[in-house]
Amino acid sequence: NSFIPRTNTCGELRSAHVGQEVTLYGWIQYQRQGLFLVLRDFQGLTQIIIPQDEAHSHVRKLLSTAPVESVVRVTGIVSPRPPGQENPKMPTGEIEVKAETAEILNSCKKLPFEIKDFIKKSEALRMQYRYLDLRSCQLQRNLRLRSQMVMRMREYLCNLHGFVDVETPTLFKRTPGGAKEFLVPSREAGKFYSLPQSPQQFKQLLMVGGLDRYFQVARCYRDEGSRPDRQPEFTQIDIEMSFVDQAGIQRLIEGLLQYSWPEERGSIITPFPSLTYQEALADYGTDKPDTRFGMKIMDISDFLQRSNIHFVQDALSSPGGSVKAICIPQGVKYLQKKDLESLKESAKSQFNQEIVEIICKPDGRLKSLLTTFLDEKQQSEFIQALNLQVDDVVLLAAGEEKQVCSALGSLRLESADLLETAGLLLRDPAAFHFLWVVDFPLFLPKEENPTELESAHHPFTAPHPSDTSILYSDPTKARSQHYDLVLNGCEVGGGSIRIHRAEQQRFVLEKVLKEDSEVLSHLLEALEFGAPPHGGIALGLDRLISLLVGAPSIRDVIAFPKSFRGRDLMGNAPDYVPPEELEQYHIQVSWPLAEKEAKKS
Repeated sequence: NSFIPRTNTCGELRSAHVGQEVTLYGWIQYQRQGLFLVLRDFQGLTQIIIPQDEAHSHVRKLLSTAPVESVVRVTGIVSPRPPGQENPKMPTGEIEVKAETAEILNSCKKLPFEIKDFIKKSEALRMQYRYLDLRSCQLQRNLRLRSQMVMRMREYLCNLHGFVDVETPTLFKRTPGGAKEFLVPSREAGKFYSLPQSPQQFKQLLMVGGLDRYFQVARCYRDEGSRPDRQPEFTQIDIEMSFVDQAGIQRLIEGLLQYSWPEERGSIITPFPSLTYQEALADYGTDKPDTRFGMKIMDISDFLQRSNIHFVQDALSSPGGSVKAICIPQGVKYLQKKDLESLKESAKSQFNQEIVEIICKPDGRLKSLLTTFLDEKQQSEFIQALNLQVDDVVLLAAGEEKQVCSALGSLRLESADLLETAGLLLRDPAAFHFLWVVDFPLFLPKEENPTELESAHHPFTAPHPSDTSILYSDPTKARSQHYDLVLNGCEVGGGSIRIHRAEQQRFVLEKVLKEDSEVLSHLLEALEFGAPPHGGIALGLDRLISLLVGAPSIRDVIAFPKSFRGRDLMGNAPDYVPPEELEQYHIQVSWPLAEKEAKKS
């Protein structure tokens, strides 16, 4: 309440304040028959009693006729509520304020929707009137928790560990590889700036400059389709250190999260567990596994090696072939036949992978198309090998190992969704399971041309210390010093130890990735001037906060997000620019095409 005439917020008055004169400012959330109203501000609610005596007729008329969501100032006396009228659900439920004077600071016109969390509103409407949506309790809580957590992160990094907060440019040049970047025209004909997808090059250059420890709450940009966990502009907690190794970065981030973690969300235990990339794919079918529940992928290739099942033998006789399975606990009890068919269809349509279901019956025998190929002893061994219980359902897949794992990993998550919809709680929404995933491949084949390579993450990642020689002889087998931080099945951070020698960086760009190194000549030259070993990480702040508060989308933790299609529905951006304003940028737009695109959107 500093610097303003307000004596208290609407969420802080208690019985101890009875008898005091207070001045409150806020929005009218509710008004009943001219008798009382509920005043709301960022901190909570207070019940205001509207005076009924003639001496206060002006106040009565003012507050009784003011529309909901009007902004008012109320001065009055704090009083205890009459016996039996207390509201234990409200922090201020033991008191009320008897209004003495009031002022309507601004009246509210008819609302496009009610400002209540339980009122269903379309996301498009919420984003069109985002300034109204921001008044909701949930968004207020989300943004304030975000602010508090960022402040604690600053304390930990700057005050406790000597990091320097440095702002880096948002107008730069195109970076080879990675996500598509937004272009910004300049007044030089044919020349464009690019909005960086991260401050990657700048933070490395800061290490060359001897800054030693850098961090930034960085705005980043990617020109790609919006998804529930992705926005064209987003925020990272960006970090870089000199003379550090992978273990040092991991300890830093574990300490940072432990220090900044909100008390009301419980404590987090460090160190976080770790899996290699290969282990994650083998056990969970993904490099960002949700470890809150089991249902791991099991390799049963050896067990079925001696079976007479044709499709199994075909798979195992092929290079890289395997047979794997997941077990859905109590699947018979919780899943219907249509659910199992849906899972099989999903694997077929997304991964071109056939799935066979196996059910463990109450008599301890198996029900499946495969049982004709397995005698009783083999069935018993199968049940023991997979530790099956009555009513469990097994989903079995045979084929190329990576495809099989990817399909079963996806079915694992879909099965969990179905089980929880049917009433079986697998993933505790209040649990936070962090996991490091390490030892990623340094390069991957390009999807459009598998004979060419691309960086698994970005071209500045250093090879694993044990694989430095392999980088030059067989780069396809080289592992990287990249590490991802995963929370409840979502990637919330990623980083690496960087290449700090110019000759190795040039080799990666020119010989492995076939990129024009001239685009990065400034960085390559900087590495020749005594660049220290360095590494870093970036935490996705939007995604981290959305998981922390249980929001279905990162749009619920950003004050002014873009829509699913990357548009600002409130300000109607992007928008057209008159041709005369484009002339100074040497740009001409094909207006019929632009109008056609506008009609499509």
